Amino acid sequence: MSDSKPLADQVALITGASRGIGLAIARRLGQMGARLALCARNDSVLQKAVAGLHADGIEAYGWPADVTQPGEIARLLQQTNSQLGEMDILVNNAGIGVFGPAHEQSEADWDRVHTTNLKAVFLLSKAVAPQMIARRRGHIVNISSLAGKNVFAGGAIYCASKWGLQGLTGCMAEDLRQYGIRVSSVCPGSVHTDFSPHAGKAAERMLQPDDVAHVVAMLVTQSPTGFASEVLLRPTQKP
Repeated sequence: MSDSKPLADQVALITGASRGIGLAIARRLGQMGARLALCARNDSVLQKAVAGLHADGIEAYGWPADVTQPGEIARLLQQTNSQLGEMDILVNNAGIGVFGPAHEQSEADWDRVHTTNLKAVFLLSKAVAPQMIARRRGHIVNISSLAGKNVFAGGAIYCASKWGLQGLTGCMAEDLRQYGIRVSSVCPGSVHTDFSPHAGKAAERMLQPDDVAHVVAMLVTQSPTGFASEVLLRPTQKP
């Protein structure tokens, strides 16, 4: 390990990593020396992202996976462990949003958002935790949202999933800290990606994916005697 490569020889798995916030996090951790496993549902977009990382001299592998499915999670972990070794860092970034008044949304909308934004984090973290516990170290970083702290019109299903993610993250942190595993959430405001339309907001004033990546880099390089369990991230100027 060196100051320029503080994550040398560490293995990081990032979900939802083919674009936007996930890809920015992957690039930042790769620049810091981590060996990367990336997953997303769209394999063609994922492989294009991996090729871009290779062009930057970053070791990265991309495996398509639906992290709402336990069988695909098991296959993803087997591929990662076989190719790279056991995980030091897990970044749960995959997420979706459905927006509109709660009374106009369907049960299927509710299930789709909560399965991706909340259940998938539970399933993947549960699958990774045993190897981290055995090694008595590791970082789990859940990409949440300020929507997990605040409410807004039309955000009922999305906010509910992120408030749930905040609760899950906090409890996981308490369950795993005795094993040297640090679990944290990052709660950004609106980020300039294609995740959802941001009508009326100035893109240059919004948070950028690299801003979230910077916070994740900070979380996985903390001193060994403490950890930041939650980071709220806002733009310098209101969009």
